[in-house]
Amino acid sequence: MPKRKKQLHKISKLIGKCIAWFIAITFLWVLVYKWAPIPYTPLMGIRSLQGKAKVFKHDWVPIEKISPYLQLAVICSEDQKFLSHNGFDLQAIEKAIESNQKSRRIKGGSTISQQTAKNVFLWPHRSWIRKGFEVYFTFLIETLWSKERILEVYLNSIEMGSGVYGAQAASKYWFKKPANRLTRYEAAAIAAILPNPRKYRARPASNYIQRRKEWIVKQMRLYGVFKL
Repeated sequence: MPKRKKQLHKISKLIGKCIAWFIAITFLWVLVYKWAPIPYTPLMGIRSLQGKAKVFKHDWVPIEKISPYLQLAVICSEDQKFLSHNGFDLQAIEKAIESNQKSRRIKGGSTISQQTAKNVFLWPHRSWIRKGFEVYFTFLIETLWSKERILEVYLNSIEMGSGVYGAQAASKYWFKKPANRLTRYEAAAIAAILPNPRKYRARPASNYIQRRKEWIVKQMRLYGVFKL
């Protein structure tokens, strides 16, 4: 075999091994998180290094201790097809692409599953590489986890204020009560700030957040009975 072909063979073999190890490690990583609480995420680490938040609050609680109102509020505000899709909402993605072509303001079409994959396993900055990994991890969690587990991890990991992560910490921070005692309107207020939780406040709510909150409450009533 010519020297050049031997080198290409070695390189392709090395790449194959790296891909196999990557798949094995990430599969086990996602499998462990199917049951284990997630105490810290890459997003939390990045925010801490940036040093912009004055506080750091994160308390993991099982989904049974998170108000059903908050569960429904985030679904109604972020991903109303959460229970029926396989991780991706193609219609929402198409609408986001059309909107982004017409406007400078970037809109996302990410589902709750995609947001969970990004927040727990990846970094927040937009790039095609990160988007590719996001698709991969979304596929894994949709395959290995239940919808209930995806929502549980989502509600315990996302930013719900500057330096505030997860439902329990947000509930105590904004409303001085545990997450299982949130009312419909309090849950809607937290869901209303999710597009930019470092900029908006759940309490006191600005006029914009108040309008979003009222829209979310209306969507919650229209959605009807919510059951995982």
